[in-house]
Amino acid sequence: MMLNTVDPIEPIKRPVGRPRKRPTKLHADKAYDSQPLREELRRRSIMPRIARRGVESSERLGRHRRVVERTISWLNRYRRLRIRYERRADIHLAFLHIGCALICWNFINH
Repeated sequence: MMLNTVDPIEPIKRPVGRPRKRPTKLHADKAYDSQPLREELRRRSIMPRIARRGVESSERLGRHRRVVERTISWLNRYRRLRIRYERRADIHLAFLHIGCALICWNFINH
C-alpha cells in the first residue's frame, strides 16, 4: 500500500524551476521495513528513511512522525472522520476537507 500512496502524489509547485514530482525522502517506522520496498522507493528517486527491525530504534523518526500523528489526532476530534459512517468515498472526502479547513481555521485564530 505504501507505493499506492506514493505514486499518485501530485507535483509540488515551486516559484522557480520545474515542479518536483515526488518528495526526496520518505520517513517510515519498522512496519515498512522490507528490501523490495526500499528498492522500489530508490527506483522512484525517493530516499527511504525506514527504521530497521532489530537494528535501529524508531526514536530518531519521532520528530517526523509526531507531525503526522498529531494531525491524525486533530482529525479524530471529528466523530464522522474517526468512525466512517459514509459508504460513498466522495462524501467522506468532503468531510475530510471540512475537517482540515476547521483545523486550519482554529490554528489561525489561536
